Amino acid sequence: MKKLLLFFILISSQLMYSQSDCINAIPICGNLNINYTPFGHGNQELPTTNVPQSLCLKSGEHYSVWYKFKIATSGTLNFVIDANVNSDDYDFAVYGPNPSCTAASLLTPIRCNYAGASPTGNTGLSATTGTYFEAELNVIAGEEYILLVDNFVSSANGFSLSFGGTATLLTPFDNQFAHQYQPNPFIAPLPIKICENPTLYNFNTLSPGIINGNPNFVVKYYLNSSNALDDINAINGPIMVNANNTYFYAITYIDPVNPTSFLNLCREFGTVNFIDRSFKLNNATLTECNNNNVGTATYNLTAAAINPTSIPNLTIKYYASMADLNNNIPIANPGNYVSAEKTVYAKASNQYDCTYTAQIQLKFYPTIILTPAKLESCFIETDVTRAKFDLTSAVVTSMSPVTKKFYRTLADATSGVNEILPANEYITTSTDVYVRVFDANGCWAITKITLVVLPPVKSAILKDKTICIEDRTTLDAGPGFLSYEWSTGATTASISGVAVGAYWVKLQTGKCYTTQYVNVYPSNQPVISTLDITNNNITITANGGVPAYQYSIDGINWQTSNVFSGLPRGENTVYVKDSYDCDPVSVTVTVPNLVNAITPNGDNVNDMVDYSALAYKKDLVFTVYNRYGNKIYVSDKIRNYKWDGTSGGKKIETGTYWYTITWTENDKNATQTKYSGWILVKNRE
Repeated sequence: MKKLLLFFILISSQLMYSQSDCINAIPICGNLNINYTPFGHGNQELPTTNVPQSLCLKSGEHYSVWYKFKIATSGTLNFVIDANVNSDDYDFAVYGPNPSCTAASLLTPIRCNYAGASPTGNTGLSATTGTYFEAELNVIAGEEYILLVDNFVSSANGFSLSFGGTATLLTPFDNQFAHQYQPNPFIAPLPIKICENPTLYNFNTLSPGIINGNPNFVVKYYLNSSNALDDINAINGPIMVNANNTYFYAITYIDPVNPTSFLNLCREFGTVNFIDRSFKLNNATLTECNNNNVGTATYNLTAAAINPTSIPNLTIKYYASMADLNNNIPIANPGNYVSAEKTVYAKASNQYDCTYTAQIQLKFYPTIILTPAKLESCFIETDVTRAKFDLTSAVVTSMSPVTKKFYRTLADATSGVNEILPANEYITTSTDVYVRVFDANGCWAITKITLVVLPPVKSAILKDKTICIEDRTTLDAGPGFLSYEWSTGATTASISGVAVGAYWVKLQTGKCYTTQYVNVYPSNQPVISTLDITNNNITITANGGVPAYQYSIDGINWQTSNVFSGLPRGENTVYVKDSYDCDPVSVTVTVPNLVNAITPNGDNVNDMVDYSALAYKKDLVFTVYNRYGNKIYVSDKIRNYKWDGTSGGKKIETGTYWYTITWTENDKNATQTKYSGWILVKNRE
């Protein structure tokens, strides 16, 4: 500590000290080496008129400084005043012991000399006297002396002052009397780190550490060395300090018994320096995707560029609010922080425990504006409930560039799974699908696409027709379609002169075409199913076709009744047509000759009934019934369609019997024909 303080004095005292007078002479405490540069005299210049002409100070003060010192141990005392520039002429005068600063006391110094033409520029007191040196002093402990040093040539070059001899000068600082005044070494403060530059600092907090337990010492602090040396404008209370400046302090002894003690004038000096350990961060902005416009995004707070100059050794914590920062509640996972747009805070600390707080603005990329879309597509002819859609053609946004992916459900779209591929050939029924749209920043949003299958639109009036096979008709699709294309090549709404057959027409509605098939069927001709002949009457039974039927026996004259009478024996043709009035169907029928009585007595005259003339008829059967309706005889091909009036090989009783003759006409409809009659059988013995 002593060496540091002495070094400070050697440097500083030559630069700054207001010029002194005898009454405020600068104390020399201890055998210090001093450097000083006087640049004028004090307020009370030495009166030259009272100085004997033989003395060295006969011309008075020029550039001067006054010192005073007190003897601690008796012995010899000498000193050397060494001009910094040898050509300077430094004079000196020593007053004492125990002088006053009155004019009378200052008339006769006990030692006085000057450098004059000294080649070394030195003067002072020495054990060996010479031209420029006076004899050293024998001093006694407790004596006090005053020393005046004056630069006769008034240059601002300065001098150095060093003491020698066996005597020592009184000081409370770190000498052989340390056990009495200063038992502990003073501790100069190390450079003080500050986290802001400038910053508010209270120097008084350093005093206990500097004094280090030594009693009766106080410390004052100053903005500059001049104030420290002159003990003016001491710093009182906290002030703003700057690491670019050096601040000064002085340690002063306060004699607890004698307030006017010379010890109270002794001071040691030191410096206080600050090291700027502050750092600064930049505020930053993080921008992320507000995916699907849910109102939050995931941020990596550690990626915020708050440390652009890569300040090393920083520990950074992140806080959701200033309240959390003040309460030291950091964000647990700053690399995956989900938040709405807001401001969060980053607090960094370095190895010197300095901190800095930066703001991080959390922003969203521009919102992806989507509009639900609707796509219509024409049905597939083989599956009219489904259609093929080009999902990529749905216009859901005007933003560009974008990337689209398509999904069947909102859940799939949100999770990004089960993508529809290929999206330009998606076959489905009417439904909703979802598109996930990505912008250039990789952000995405979802909207709905409604898919509508346009069903086939058929003509309500175009129907299948039934016509007579020999007729022609008109097929009419009706109005209301954009275009028509018939299988015949026609492009009109209707086509005429259409024969029986299968046809189609392509009907355009909007962008879709519906193929409608239509048939022109031939009417089903009625069928003469049975013919009942009784004597010369005939009853016609028809089916098929479309009733009501009309009947004719000449193909010219028609009646609604199916019964004709008075038919001639032999071949007759009957005609039938239905409500379509197509060419009639006809059947040629035989009305057999009637046999109404037989006398089976063996005279070969009317002995039997003989219908063998009808043997050419298909399935011909001759059946006889008694009056009770019981079948008594059947004659077919085996019996040659004859009856001799017997039943079971026995003659029957004379009486009237009924009979039927049935056959199948040899026409395409195999008409069933039945002839009914009665016959009288007379059996004579």
